[in-house]
Amino acid sequence: YRSVIRKSYYMELYYLLFLILGIALGAVGVYFAMHSQVLAAKERNTSTEQQMHEQQETFRQQMKVLQETHQQQIQEQRESQQQQMEQQMALLREQMSTTSERVLKERAVELSAVNSEQLSKILNPLQQDLQQMRSQTEKMQRDHDDSLRQLKAAIQVNMERERAMGEQTERLAQALTGQNKIQGNFGELKLSQILEQMELERGLQYDTQETMRDAQGRTITSEEGSRLVPDAVLHFPDGRDVIIDSKMSFTAFVDYMNAEDDASRSEALRRHLASMRQHVRELAQKQYFRYAKSDKGRLDFVLMYVFQESALQLALQSDTTLWKDAYDQGVVISGSQSLYMTLRVLELTWKQTRQVENQEKMMQCANTLVERVQLFAERFARVDDMLQKTRQAFDDVNTVTATTGKSITTAARQLLRYGAQENKKKKSLNSPTLFENTEISNETTDSTDETD
Repeated sequence: YRSVIRKSYYMELYYLLFLILGIALGAVGVYFAMHSQVLAAKERNTSTEQQMHEQQETFRQQMKVLQETHQQQIQEQRESQQQQMEQQMALLREQMSTTSERVLKERAVELSAVNSEQLSKILNPLQQDLQQMRSQTEKMQRDHDDSLRQLKAAIQVNMERERAMGEQTERLAQALTGQNKIQGNFGELKLSQILEQMELERGLQYDTQETMRDAQGRTITSEEGSRLVPDAVLHFPDGRDVIIDSKMSFTAFVDYMNAEDDASRSEALRRHLASMRQHVRELAQKQYFRYAKSDKGRLDFVLMYVFQESALQLALQSDTTLWKDAYDQGVVISGSQSLYMTLRVLELTWKQTRQVENQEKMMQCANTLVERVQLFAERFARVDDMLQKTRQAFDDVNTVTATTGKSITTAARQLLRYGAQENKKKKSLNSPTLFENTEISNETTDSTDETD
């Protein structure tokens, strides 16, 4: 058994040796075979490299020819694009200039006509109103100055006439002392003269010898059946009337002045005071204020005018309760001086009323002026809106030639970056004044803004 194992072991060993030897011989054979193939491959590679060098040289020559041809084509294309761009720019510049000039001229003519018409419609009436207001103001000032001068002159004249009337009174004393009718007529005459001297307007500011009538126009009579005819009625602007009745107590006063002893003087004074109180009672009994018309109000008193100031003062000094008793009965005793003041108040009241009316008219003119100024402002705003729209429309057109944004200028500059060339004889695309019409439009817009 051991011999068999040993033999088997040696057999396996022999097989292993033969296998190793076969592998070694195979490897040597493979080496020589591969070496021959490598040599053949090197020879083929050398031939291939030569062919590649030849092909590369041929390719270089072809590339050079192609580059020269391509460069020539690019140059020709650039020149063609440059010419086309210059033609388009020239055409666009001409169109923009023509369009801008036409639009500006049309809008300028239209706005000029509209502005002239609107301003004429507004300023002409405005100027007329201002002239009218100026004329009224100057007239009011002249009237005021004239009134002051007239007042001074009237006061001077009245004082002179008062002295003259005093002298005339003395001369007329003899004629007046004996006849009551003549005394009454003379008092009415002096009252009328005073009214005329104050330059009051008859029929508007006063009436004389006016028969009193009721609201239906019927004649008013007293309880005795006689007509009520006051010597004068003063009309105030507020619709109220003041009635004046002239009374003369002259006979007893002359006797008083000519009395030679105290007894005669006292008797004449008593008759003089009795005559004054009798006149007061007669006026109080007539009660003129009870018959006021519906559209006018008469005050609840009547003025009793006593022409002779010295006779009135004698009565008031001698009987201190005379004036108060008369006033309680609705009679206000007034001499020439007091009557002048009353008439002066009437005159000033009417002047103030007219001034108020003139002021109201001036306020109406002022309101009209303000309204027309507002109308002018509205129309001016519409004109400004039209200018703004025109400017906006021109700005929209101007964006086509702007230096930034979506404009032909930026597009042309992009072509320059891609190889396009500018004509050195022309204005550069980078110039801020590339389009002259754009510059003109901006100046026009600026001038319009300054005008606004």
